[in-house]
Amino acid sequence: MSRHSAPLPLLPLLSVLIAASFTAGCAVGPDYVRPSIETPAAFKEAAAFEGKWKQLGDTPAFAADNWWQVFKDPVLDSLQEQVRVDNQNIRIAEAQYRAARAALDSANAAFYPTINGSFGGTRAANAIVTNSNNTQSLGARPPTTTVNLSASASWELDLWGKIRRNNETAGARLEASAADLAAAKLSAHALLAQTYIQLRGAEAQLDLQRRTVTAYTRYLELSRNRFSAGVATPLDVSNAESQLATARASAIAAELQRSQYEHALATLIGKPPAALALNATASLPTQPETPSLVPSLWLTTRPDIVAAERRVAAANAQIGVAKAAWFPALNLTGSYGYRNNELSDLISMPHRFWSLGPALALSLFDGGARSAAVETASAGYEQSVATYRQTVLTAFQEVEDNLSAARLVGEEKVEREIAAKSARRSREIANNQYLAGTTGQLEVTSAQANELSAERTLIDARQRHLLAAVQLYKNVGRNQ
Repeated sequence: MSRHSAPLPLLPLLSVLIAASFTAGCAVGPDYVRPSIETPAAFKEAAAFEGKWKQLGDTPAFAADNWWQVFKDPVLDSLQEQVRVDNQNIRIAEAQYRAARAALDSANAAFYPTINGSFGGTRAANAIVTNSNNTQSLGARPPTTTVNLSASASWELDLWGKIRRNNETAGARLEASAADLAAAKLSAHALLAQTYIQLRGAEAQLDLQRRTVTAYTRYLELSRNRFSAGVATPLDVSNAESQLATARASAIAAELQRSQYEHALATLIGKPPAALALNATASLPTQPETPSLVPSLWLTTRPDIVAAERRVAAANAQIGVAKAAWFPALNLTGSYGYRNNELSDLISMPHRFWSLGPALALSLFDGGARSAAVETASAGYEQSVATYRQTVLTAFQEVEDNLSAARLVGEEKVEREIAAKSARRSREIANNQYLAGTTGQLEVTSAQANELSAERTLIDARQRHLLAAVQLYKNVGRNQ
């Protein structure tokens, strides 16, 4: 509609219609309810810690920002600070979070009308036909200039909640992305702690193998001297040479492991391997004191669980978006402006024009596309619910596994320490008896092999005990 009389107040009218839409509109589709999950009153493995662990309230010790400081290792602390800044997986998650936030802003924009402005001018000449005495001839109309200054607005009224459901979807996805970012940070810090412990464990194994090589070298010299003196056999020398070569090979393998763990640490802190060189200490970090046991219900605040639950909410909102397609869409469009042949007299009442009108659109036949969209959204919701529940189950399993590991590997470590002391004592006795000629070389070789095996398994137990502690912090899932 276009008139030169006084126009209707377009923008105030749009404002009234917007307010009416928010108050009168209804959102189709199911309102979100968090899916029910079964959470046990306590962890199964908690009973084994009675008298050793205490039950906490709503603020467990695992919530500490810098939880890795319990290992009392300054090098580890320094590496963890670099992870905060330079880990590329964290940067990926941060970028994904910013994209999700922008998607929410885009969804919010749909609540408001789109307003466009234009200013332009054209000059044109058109051919015309003139009639004279029943004859026709072509003439040329003089060129004309048209100047246009206008603004237009369009807006879809959210009568059925389609825009609101889209907004719910984007909001839930943003919250899920925030939880993904927290999970990425937690995973990066935990992986670095695990890799660092494995590096120090490899160093301890390497140190053990080098000490063993030194001891086996002396033993080989002793065997050769005894063979020269006629009190040892060629078999004694051959066995000693075999032991030494095996120890050297094991030292090379431990050195390779140590190098690879150092390369992995460099990658985790966002550096090329050549840019990181750690001094070897052959010393594992301090085993932390037994941490406090968290309430089982608190586990559901873990970042990956929160992310899975928020994706359920997003999938639920998508059902409403799909169902809204069954209802007509009401769009309101309007324009207001001036049009004249002269720029100097453009903005004046005789040259003003305006238009305002609603449009109702409804798909009458789509071959089942809308039904398929609703079914797809419903299936997506059911899938997200199952994923959420499986994530919760997996989380409880992981905590139970590492509660067992924290206790049982600790007990194993005590027994390994006893076994290593006994193996060292047996080797010393066998060496003394061999020197005294009261026992054979086979007993010495066996005692040496037993000592090496006991020492290696003790280092392995200490490493696994530390890794179990790291896993507990990760499984409970709090990190800033």
